[in-house]
Order: sequence, then C-alpha cells, then structure tokens
Amino acid sequence: MDNEIFNLDLRKFLKQVGVTSQREIELAVGRALAEGKLDGMKSLPVRMVLTVDGIDLTHEVTGELSLDQPPQ
Repeated sequence: MDNEIFNLDLRKFLKQVGVTSQREIELAVGRALAEGKLDGMKSLPVRMVLTVDGIDLTHEVTGELSLDQPPQ
C-alpha cells in the first residue's frame, strides 16, 4: 500500500463529505424553518454514520446543532 496516495484519497473523500454534508444540512434546515417545523426548537440532534465496505468498519459520531443565537 502506498500511504501517501491512500492519505491523499482519504483527505479528498473527507473534504467532500464535509462540504456536501454541510450544504445538505443547511438546505434541510432552511426548508424546515420555512415550513415552521423548527418552531420552539433550540437544537437538533445530529448523527453521522461512516461505513467502509471491505473492512467491516462502522463508525458513528453524534452531536447537537444549536439553533439559538449565542449569548452576547
């Protein structure tokens, strides 16, 4: 295995995941706001599941996305 090529491909993939995931979340939150589905909600639970076929890897990351304004 060529570690340099592997790491470059991995970084490209993770960048694509980050950029496309952010765009999809922003669009979905915008639609939900426009439809009034987020009224009264202060945050959204979020979960990302990564799977890598061929090595049986499943990795889950969870968190919260705040919808409130930060305190000033």
